[in-house]
Parts: sequence; C-alpha cells; structure tokens
Amino acid sequence: MNEEAQIGSIDGRRKRSARSRAAIITATLTLLDNGNLTPTAKQIAEEAGVGLRSFFRHFEDMDALLETVDAQIRQHYESMFLLPKPDGDLEARLFDYINVLSNAFERLKRPMLSTQFQMWQSKALRKNWARNQSRLRNHLEKWVPELHALPQAQREAVHAVTSFDMWHRLRHHQSLSINDAREAMLALMLGVLNN
Repeated sequence: MNEEAQIGSIDGRRKRSARSRAAIITATLTLLDNGNLTPTAKQIAEEAGVGLRSFFRHFEDMDALLETVDAQIRQHYESMFLLPKPDGDLEARLFDYINVLSNAFERLKRPMLSTQFQMWQSKALRKNWARNQSRLRNHLEKWVPELHALPQAQREAVHAVTSFDMWHRLRHHQSLSINDAREAMLALMLGVLNN
C-alpha cells in the first residue's frame, strides 16, 4: 500500500470513529427524550447502530459517556435558564423568573430526572448537578437581590421553592397545569419574601 493510500485509510478510520462516537451521544439523548431515563450501554449501542465493543472503545464506562453528553449540551441547557437584566418590581421579576425557569424545567424534565436517578452511581453527574445548582442559586440571587436581606432559613426556603424537585412535584405529583404550577410557585415565593 502506498503512502497516499495509507493516509486515506487512516483518515477513513478516524471519520468512522468520529461518526460512531457522535452516534452514541445522539442515541443517549434520543433514549432519554423517549423516556428511557436509565439507558444501558447495550441499549445505547443498539440505538446508535454500533457494537457494544465499539461503545467501550469510545467510552470506558457510562460515567465517561454521561460526562461527554453533559459537556456537549451544557451551553444549550444553561442558556435556557438565563434572563436578561432584572426589571420591574419584585412580583414582576419573580413572574419573569418563574416563567423562564419553568420553561427550562419542562424542556429538560427527562434529562434532569435521569440525572437524579443515576447520581448515586455517577461522580460526573453529582459534580454536574452541584455545578448547575450553584449557578441557579447565584442567578436567582442576582435576579432577586431582596434575598440577601432574608435570614438564611427563609433564603433557603426560596431556593427550595424554585428547585426542579418542587416543579416536578407540582406538575407530576399534584397534577397542576403549567400555569397553575407557576402561580403556586409565585405564591410560595411571595409568601416567604413578604413575610
């Protein structure tokens, strides 16, 4: 085989490898979107159309895959939670915050539930969840600076009210519509902040 053919063969293998890796990541996201919140390596490989050995050539374990998936979609999901410069009185700002927050929670419900289900066995997911929770806390405190004047217990109560856990409870366990869940969240926040 001449040098040009060898280079072409290496380039072809690299392209196939990159396609397989991308297919594994896409398959993971597809399975999550379709409701499989804890997909196995075998299920992901089948969805991606690659062999299980190929899966483990690209990712040494599920933790490595989950870390890669998070890194790939992080910019997209973080942008869902961002708000422009705060404007208006307290109630108007809370209303805007809750709308943005609830829209993001609705769109990211399955990946967030998947993360919660799998955190106990994944150092990467625990680290990513903690990072995201810290960002949400900081963002809320910038949006609602009135929080700084509250005693710690009340401040923590507001953070609890704006958590995904609370949103999921209102929507799933209490079967509230999106608008009713937003109103409940607003009432809870105002109750703490105006107390």
